[in-house]
Amino acid sequence: MIKDIKGLHHVTSMASDAQQNNRFFTDVLGLRRVKKTVNFDDPSVYHLYYGDEMGTPGTVMTYFPFPHMMTGRPGVGEVGETQFSIPKGSRAFWKDRLVARGVGGIQTDTVFGADRLRFTGPDGEGLALIETLDDVRAPWIADGISEDTAIRGFAGARFNLHDKAATEELLRFMGYERTDTEGDDTRFIIPGGNGADTIDLAALPKTPFARQGAGSVHHVAFAVENREKQLDVRKALMDTGYQVTPVIDRDYFWAIYFRSPGGILFEIATSEPGFNRDEDTAHLGEALKLPNRYEPFRSKIEAGLVPLAA
Repeated sequence: MIKDIKGLHHVTSMASDAQQNNRFFTDVLGLRRVKKTVNFDDPSVYHLYYGDEMGTPGTVMTYFPFPHMMTGRPGVGEVGETQFSIPKGSRAFWKDRLVARGVGGIQTDTVFGADRLRFTGPDGEGLALIETLDDVRAPWIADGISEDTAIRGFAGARFNLHDKAATEELLRFMGYERTDTEGDDTRFIIPGGNGADTIDLAALPKTPFARQGAGSVHHVAFAVENREKQLDVRKALMDTGYQVTPVIDRDYFWAIYFRSPGGILFEIATSEPGFNRDEDTAHLGEALKLPNRYEPFRSKIEAGLVPLAA
């Protein structure tokens, strides 16, 4: 069994409009944009990262905004809900804030004993704020949001699956422990994790498969401390029969990828070197940062990207 995974590192989704996406996550949810770069495989498209002050693993929501991309169709074989942690007693504040800003799909309920606020993002993506007791992670404080209400980072994610047995086996191998079942959902937690340490598996055998598009999660990344531990995880996965990519340099972390049995793309990402490797902490996310191979084409790339508010 793997013992080096700490919980989520980041969740990467797709969007149809960079400006709209940036406004939503910085102005509405009050996250900090910690990096403004490009899709390393398609530099005509932004890659935007939102999180806490430093972009700490377990807090970072990232997006590829493909202009005018068709909206995805929700279904199984995907991350159906990305869940953020908020302080106990703050759900009413967030409900009022989201209603005032015209956010859609707002619902309140209780999941595994915690109050939850569900809503949809600009492209219909499933998002939730879950009240969490004693989450000690320091939040990024934005205008109109106090320390007593600010998002702490991820709580976890909900995977929509036809059959959860094989994914459950994988999560156990990755160090997760099954803790409870409620309705269609079974909860798994990394003991002693980073706060973003919960995965809910939803068994939805009659639901059609998802079609990826704007609002869909592209992949979900799990955190390991460093490259040495990442290589240990890669070997363990390959020894178990998973087809895992070579290690890829993403400038701010090192990444490996493999496809989970339920169809969701998994990544294992390092906590090093971090988002301040090429920017001072006080100015994270302000300048457009490019991988070295794209620097000769900076003028052309910048001319093709829409400007974003600071």
